[in-house]
Amino acid sequence: MTATTPTATAAHAAPTARTGRLARLWRGRPEDAPWARPAFLGLLAVTTALYLWNLSASGYANSFYSAAVQAGGESWKAFFFGSLDAANAITVDKPPAALWPMALSVRLFGLGSWQILVPEVLMGVGTVAVLYAAVRRRFGAGAGLIAGAVLALTPVAALMFRFNNPDALLALLMTVAVYGVLRALERAEGAAKWLVLAGVAFGFAFLTKTLQAFLILPPLALVYAVCAPARPLRRFGQLGLAGLALVVSGGWWVALVELWPAASRPYVGGSQNNSFLELTFGYNGLGRINGNEVGSVGGGGGGGQGGGWGETGPLRMFNDSIGGQISWLLPAALLLLLAGLVVTWRAPRTDTARAAFLVWGGALLMTLGVFSFMAGIFHEYYTVALAPYLAALIGMGAAVLWEERTRFAASAGLAAAAGVTAWWGWTLLGRTPDHLPWLRWTVLVAGAVAALGLLAAGRADRRLGLAAAGLGLAAGLAGPFAYTLETLSTGHQGSIVTAGPAGAGFGGRGPGGGGPRMDGGDGGRNGGTQPPNGFPNGFPGGGQAQGGQFQGGQFPGGRMQPPGGQSPGGQNQPSTGQTGQAPAGQMPGFGERGGMGGGGGMGGLLNGASVGAEAKEKLLQDADAYTWAAAAVGAQNAASYQLATEKPVMAIGGFNGSDPSPTLAQFKEYVAEGKIHYFIGSGGGGTGGGMGGPGGGAGSSSEISTWVQENFAAVTVGSATFYDLTSEK
Repeated sequence: MTATTPTATAAHAAPTARTGRLARLWRGRPEDAPWARPAFLGLLAVTTALYLWNLSASGYANSFYSAAVQAGGESWKAFFFGSLDAANAITVDKPPAALWPMALSVRLFGLGSWQILVPEVLMGVGTVAVLYAAVRRRFGAGAGLIAGAVLALTPVAALMFRFNNPDALLALLMTVAVYGVLRALERAEGAAKWLVLAGVAFGFAFLTKTLQAFLILPPLALVYAVCAPARPLRRFGQLGLAGLALVVSGGWWVALVELWPAASRPYVGGSQNNSFLELTFGYNGLGRINGNEVGSVGGGGGGGQGGGWGETGPLRMFNDSIGGQISWLLPAALLLLLAGLVVTWRAPRTDTARAAFLVWGGALLMTLGVFSFMAGIFHEYYTVALAPYLAALIGMGAAVLWEERTRFAASAGLAAAAGVTAWWGWTLLGRTPDHLPWLRWTVLVAGAVAALGLLAAGRADRRLGLAAAGLGLAAGLAGPFAYTLETLSTGHQGSIVTAGPAGAGFGGRGPGGGGPRMDGGDGGRNGGTQPPNGFPNGFPGGGQAQGGQFQGGQFPGGRMQPPGGQSPGGQNQPSTGQTGQAPAGQMPGFGERGGMGGGGGMGGLLNGASVGAEAKEKLLQDADAYTWAAAAVGAQNAASYQLATEKPVMAIGGFNGSDPSPTLAQFKEYVAEGKIHYFIGSGGGGTGGGMGGPGGGAGSSSEISTWVQENFAAVTVGSATFYDLTSEK
């Protein structure tokens, strides 16, 4: 008989424990069906694979943020402030939280497309996972899987979870906040820690996209105050603790920035007075609601019709520009929200099912209302914020009505949701008739058959009911799935991007960035009639591209001022070689690639320059001897050269070229001290679009451009124009 030593016992137990943990990971909770956890893990695996596929096709995606990520990977100071360059001239026009994961990735793995975009993919997969967990707890694994699949296959979600704008992190944090509130609503004991989690999520969401983080705060706080299973004083005390967590998690960075001496930190991009608080409540805050966005394109002061950013109103999310991005299942989500509230109407005050409908529904309606009526800057991709709320309501509502399907009203509700989704999918697919034309009628017929089957689900065999439900879900997801596949197969670059095939929205696609060309150069897909920049109703202010010409449009808040001058009558004039002129059929600074090209001035507003080998080599010569290898008007222009060389390039005027940083006096001082080598007058992808700032013909950027042009000789480097600031005329 052999004695077993403690060491041998431990060695035997360790593999057994590991095997047990792996089994629990695969099997899930004992109360779950055997298929639930494998299906959930499969959903995450498929979402990850889809979002990673063809990821590098987008290159640096939005070079504005990629340049800040590159800077943060080089300088911890730039990392903290969200500076556009490692020498810390100016920040991006948002707080920096969304940049931090990408900058850490670049620090660890070097600069590259995957290093920047993989963190965004992981945020998308994480959002699907948190959404599943939130829905599954009360409505079951099936509802969680439906919600997760709807989110993953929403076209705008597939776009933004593979793109480096702040919206991916915002969507994740908002979903975490909702999850925390739902967990707190489950029981009185332990609720405070979940509310604190929600408060921290809100705080970091504020550090991601400022006041947009607080859109869903009122409905969530109200639902908890009314429905939580605790005494009133305790409920309000817990909400106060969550508010404190929000202030601390979101306010520490703001306090440091505001208290930091302005002379030793970068200028706050997007503000006019070097103040983050001004940026928060102005350009990125109330200005988004009323359209009065000082420092925006054209100088703010938006008017009616969305201030030039598309018509506002209750049907905005369904229009030609936005509908294909987000609205496929939006009618069904609203219908199922109503049905869920009807079913749970007589439940006790603390009923968690009704509270869940109120939380997710309140978040959806609040965000939907603001997006529908805001008069300031609005782009199609903002609607990714709606995707988690919409998806949750689909999963929850379908589960509740399925359980009640023996009642005719419930089965009729399921049938109505399937039918309206099929009809709306048929309508949306009709807006892009050349993209999979057979799918439109397939969706309509399959949805109609599913609706008839669901109508009888309560009296038919369970298997027939499940088949009808599966057919209805497949019909409802077919359209967004097709748009999602098109989104995944195409690279997206620039500041304004849209999901789906051409015609589903206007934005940057393909390796060239930008949107469709005004001269019909978008691969022939748009026929030259669609405006660039993602403006849903033509150019801001009503201008349209007609016959290859821009006709009298305005940017929000004022007339469009081409860099260096104004084209008479709002039309482009034949090129005369003068600054501010452009070839017929193109706005000054619009590149030949389509959309906003790379030149100085307007050319760099929405997408950066195409940096040639000669220009790159020129900038790298003796670059380490200067604080900034170059300076360029507008952040997109500067970003392109910075990403190409990995050397600091000063973005004069910030994103729009309209920020008063640096002033002419400051710029002259930098030049006198030998801190800047070159001034970039026009870029490789542009049409020689002049030297003025994208934000208009006046201000610091215009003054600096004029001073440089008068005092330094221009040198053509490839297709770019450089001014050597170390050698005066």
